[in-house]
Amino acid sequence: MVKEKIDQAIKILNEKNIDLWLTFVRESHALTDPCLPMILGAHCTPPSAFIISKTGATIAIVGNLDFQSIKDTHAYQEMICYTASIRDDLIRTLNRLNPKTIAINFSKDDYMADGLTHGMYQLLVDILKNTPYPNLLISAGEIIAALRGRKSPAEIARLKKAIQLTVNIFHQVTKFLQPGLTEKQIAAFMVQKVKETGVDLSWDPATCPSVFTGPDTAGTHYGPTDRQTERGHIMNIDFGVKVDDYVSDLQRTWYFLQEGETEPPAAVQKAFNAVRDAITKAAEFLKPGVEGWQVDDVARQHIISQGFEEFKHGLGHQVGRAAHDGAGTLCPRWDRYGKMPYFKVEAGQVYTLEPRVFCAGHGIATIEEEVVVTKDGCEFLSPRQHEIYLIR
Repeated sequence: MVKEKIDQAIKILNEKNIDLWLTFVRESHALTDPCLPMILGAHCTPPSAFIISKTGATIAIVGNLDFQSIKDTHAYQEMICYTASIRDDLIRTLNRLNPKTIAINFSKDDYMADGLTHGMYQLLVDILKNTPYPNLLISAGEIIAALRGRKSPAEIARLKKAIQLTVNIFHQVTKFLQPGLTEKQIAAFMVQKVKETGVDLSWDPATCPSVFTGPDTAGTHYGPTDRQTERGHIMNIDFGVKVDDYVSDLQRTWYFLQEGETEPPAAVQKAFNAVRDAITKAAEFLKPGVEGWQVDDVARQHIISQGFEEFKHGLGHQVGRAAHDGAGTLCPRWDRYGKMPYFKVEAGQVYTLEPRVFCAGHGIATIEEEVVVTKDGCEFLSPRQHEIYLIR
């Protein structure tokens, strides 16, 4: 997969007319540049440079103790080993390549393209002083956004595996559920199923899975509590697993029937339908070339039109090696999102669609699906939740 992504990066450099992409890192076990798993799949200790040129040249300049392990990845055509200082080898390599632009990993808006720390930037500029290269440094943001976002068939296949395992565990949860179970008990059941499957969780175990029941939950991004499930309450779960370095991120909603009920109350059904139909409308609008905020607005306006307060987050984010995979986002034009709402959607990107509404007295109705953008629209990667799951 690393070789595939490096080859893709070369094509992107030519498309963007950027001469060279330089990833400059150190002590990556402690502080990993988000790009490193894509273009190396190993770690390094002293300052190291990974160079990809639009000419097709790929060069790694690494410390002597890391040399053999990185060489054995077979990711780079040329390996340069140094002992005392990376300075001379890096400058000689840049002189040989003679770039007019050098993209480095910083971005004001995309956290996945912002892996170069301020200290490492200062070190790089110091290494390159008295050369023309500090004046050639630009953001690698558009390279990284394209590289992470444009999923290959092999990447999509891994994402599908993760999604299917997640859906399978959701089905087991439905059989396990009964009134009186706590959020922690439900989460523990799911974690045990993950262990039995032999995969990992998509994100921090403190909040994966997140289980929310009833009208008084803490909301998203909060871990399970001792709150018990009750009849007449909605429950939703945010959950995903990692398979072969790629993750899923899905949410599902259940309703605990009251004694004598055979279906949810009208208010609960209306809330669920609003979320489900907002996802449908957003998916119908989603296609290459539209901007993220436009897709978000389709779902947002539908939720509002149904008499609910708008959701207080973006409609969706990209998914790949991380649940929140950076770059363009399906989100409103709020200051907190910077320029992310204006990124144009591209074929091959995988997004979540996850609106939510609050149903007074019952809880939160939400669904999170995953879609892949095609050349003229999008396709659902996750089997959709069309009806609220009922617990008797």
